[in-house]
Amino acid sequence: MEIDIIRLLLDFGLVVLIWIIQRIVYPSFLHYSTGNLVTWHRIYTSRFGAIVIPLMFGQLGVSIYQVLMLTSFYTVGSLVVIILIWISTFWIFVPIHSIISNENSSESDLVSLVNKNWLRTILWTLLFIYSFLEVMDF
Repeated sequence: MEIDIIRLLLDFGLVVLIWIIQRIVYPSFLHYSTGNLVTWHRIYTSRFGAIVIPLMFGQLGVSIYQVLMLTSFYTVGSLVVIILIWISTFWIFVPIHSIISNENSSESDLVSLVNKNWLRTILWTLLFIYSFLEVMDF
């Protein structure tokens, strides 16, 4: 399988996943009591982590490989966007998830999670569109 198709599949998987998280999972957090939220959040993070982590590492690895094999505006631009997503994940979202897991979250933390996650949703969506257009040679 061509590396560009593997990359497109990884990008597609992540864009579908982030839209599910953004439109269904994160907003649902507002409907749980604190105790139920903490219980569900621990289950959710481990289950989604088993899907998200391999996809994110796969996307990063393939992107680095693409830059090394052919440095172009597409490969470098994609890698920059992926790095921005990783930075935002660890700088913004991991701390919010830690607050939830430690039973310290407020409604404003949960609203903030939804609002701030639009950043990753938009970046992953644009990245998928960019990859799609590149692979389909538009």
